[in-house]
Amino acid sequence: MKKIINLFLAVFVFSAANVFAQNATNPVGPDKGSLVIVGGGNVGPEIWARFVELAGGANANIIYVPTAGDDSTVVKNDKTVKKLQELGVKNVTTLHTRDPKVANTEKFVEPIRKATGVWFEGGRQWKIADAYLGTLTQKEFNALLNRGGVIGGTSAGATIQGSYLFRGDTKGNTVLVGDHTQGLDFIHNVAIDQHILKRNRQFDLLSFIKTRPDLLGIGIDESTAIVVHQNTFEVIGASYVGIYDANNFAGSVKNPSSDSGNNGPFYYLKKGEKFDLLNRKAILPKPASTKTASN
Repeated sequence: MKKIINLFLAVFVFSAANVFAQNATNPVGPDKGSLVIVGGGNVGPEIWARFVELAGGANANIIYVPTAGDDSTVVKNDKTVKKLQELGVKNVTTLHTRDPKVANTEKFVEPIRKATGVWFEGGRQWKIADAYLGTLTQKEFNALLNRGGVIGGTSAGATIQGSYLFRGDTKGNTVLVGDHTQGLDFIHNVAIDQHILKRNRQFDLLSFIKTRPDLLGIGIDESTAIVVHQNTFEVIGASYVGIYDANNFAGSVKNPSSDSGNNGPFYYLKKGEKFDLLNRKAILPKPASTKTASN
């Protein structure tokens, strides 16, 4: 009996160690493709240029998903479609439904299979979840990433890309943890918020992450984006990205741009700075040399 128990314990320890090793090496973001996650507001030229470049430039084939918006705003000649066309993208297809049964059909997903990029418009993130979670459409979004494509989105189209759906309640966006909590999970173990400085939301993820230390909180301000590939993201755009990690809740708010320590309840990254998602560490540029010539 003792031998059986010891054998069981050995198998359990080995299995746990194996799971930990897999979690330590598996990418948090897309293994092959990329994400462009925008915090809302004006999407500037730098962000659009990066998205289009990752989608293949003039040869890009982009799916535009306006599902987060109101039905009155879901129109073929949307300003985002026109913007992409102005940037030289010849193939832009609007894809929209409210019905998950439709989203689960071969006919509906056919355009995604030819696409190199997907763009999610802003609005209410739960509408995207209701339409596409668990459907063939979600499967084809992941397939697009697996063949090296890019998925981008702004505001609600940013939050839906995380594994946890922050502000996903049907009653309104002031409810942080609501009746929809599952995102499309393009980036794992992450909750994403947007408009954080513009709308004075910078403390909202802080209170949430205290209750869910397994999740990394990423708050993105307007006109700002993170570009994600595998375990790293880069900040581009005009403002800041907040990092909320329960492992760093001792101390005060700090900005790693001016302080190499990440020991605040949250801290900011700015344009050009990067972040290691797997190890939850900012990747900061090396400080300039202070050496002077000898007299």
